[in-house]
Amino acid sequence: MHTSKDIILDLLKQSYIHLQTNQKPPTYLKILNLVKQKIDEHQIPKEVFLPSTRQLSRALGVSRSTIVRVYNLLAIEGYVKSIQGAGYLVNPIDLSPVKKKNVSENSNYPVISDRGKMFIKNVSLMHSTAQKDLAFRPGLPPLDVFPVNQWKRLFNSYWKQVKFSNLSFSDSSGLDHLKKNVALYLNLVRGIRCDHEQIVIVSGSLQSLYLIANAVLNPMDKVIMESPTFPNVHSIFKSLGADISALPLDQEGLQIKSFKGKPPKLIHTTPSSHYPTGKQMTLNRKKELLDWAQQHKAIIIENDYDHEISNWKRENNDAIFSLDNSQRTVYLGTFNRLLHQSIRLGYMVVPYYLLDVIKALQMHSHRFVSPSNQIVMSQFIENNYIYSHIKNVVKVAKERKSLFVEQFQDLMPSSFKIQDSEARSLHILVKIPEHINDKTLKSDLFKSHINVHNYSHCFLENSQNGLIFGYSAVKKPIMTKKIKIMQNLVKKHL
Repeated sequence: MHTSKDIILDLLKQSYIHLQTNQKPPTYLKILNLVKQKIDEHQIPKEVFLPSTRQLSRALGVSRSTIVRVYNLLAIEGYVKSIQGAGYLVNPIDLSPVKKKNVSENSNYPVISDRGKMFIKNVSLMHSTAQKDLAFRPGLPPLDVFPVNQWKRLFNSYWKQVKFSNLSFSDSSGLDHLKKNVALYLNLVRGIRCDHEQIVIVSGSLQSLYLIANAVLNPMDKVIMESPTFPNVHSIFKSLGADISALPLDQEGLQIKSFKGKPPKLIHTTPSSHYPTGKQMTLNRKKELLDWAQQHKAIIIENDYDHEISNWKRENNDAIFSLDNSQRTVYLGTFNRLLHQSIRLGYMVVPYYLLDVIKALQMHSHRFVSPSNQIVMSQFIENNYIYSHIKNVVKVAKERKSLFVEQFQDLMPSSFKIQDSEARSLHILVKIPEHINDKTLKSDLFKSHINVHNYSHCFLENSQNGLIFGYSAVKKPIMTKKIKIMQNLVKKHL
């Protein structure tokens, strides 16, 4: 990395000038001790290349042979290693006598806030991992069909035409250009009619939930959630101190009339395709939920996390937002599940009365989503690329689901039962025998680079065992190989 070499060169040059006036050892020894000191103090980081002998000799005004001698001595003492054709790399081994000290509970630091402690505690609730293995991680679209070249062309075009003024701060709720196209997009693909001013652009659904919860909830305010549900959603509300009530589902969806207790401020639901069972809320139940929410002054969060997939060519599936005449539904959508997780682009459609507080919270926290990504996403919609991509995703996901189901049923024990889903989705729920701990099984699979979610983790109470598989990002040869590995691993749990 050339930047680090230039910085190190300036650092050593300035320090050497100071040493020349204050110390009298031989030149090579002064430079040797200086470089060692800077490495020990971490001013020269581990695993970076030192400036070349020629560069450093010129900068310090000494002979090259002096620097060669210094570097050779550094290598002998283990501070650096010589890599042919590249230079001298600072060793990752910490040779300094100063070690990190463990911070004890009695250290003289401020106490972490109760809210901070809650977030630390509840991280364990989340389904989240940075593991790169795609098999069989839920929530991933078929990443290999993402139109990289189309996106790259739009991105390159943006940077060719960008004005310096575009590189400054941006509107916290998102660029008008994208919000107008998202409004049009929602009208066409979801039948949602909204003012583009109601749309807030975010990095994803978790950020939406964080903003909504902070806008509405005080500690111990009531929140109703489906059970089972997204563990990440549970983590957000629990960390913010909400009093959470779990409600079951029947074949029509969330049973709101079964709730008894303090009226909630928020009701979170996934009506298009309940996570993770795939149940779809009926029209009557949606109307029932809206009436109940209005009577009890509650806000509904309609989490339509993969509506492009679950509602593809499906008629008579009105969004709760579209049925709502009292402005009490927040509609959540995301492009992360349709395009790819690293794009970090989502949106919510917000009732007017919540807009100001949501924008204020956005300004105080995440500020705004990258304008370059917003512009490219807007053009991706405008050029009709997104509709072609939805078709490809649905097609490939359908093919891979059929392959997964066929091979799973062929190779796995009959006691591992795939659950039929009413809705299309990018995951499959598999029920497993009660005597098998799904958390332990998930952990064993993880060690073999098979990434699944355990079903019991989705329950707020009365949990059941099972595994949630994502299949759409896995190509046929990998899918076959991983299911065979899984077949052998499962045997010891039976």
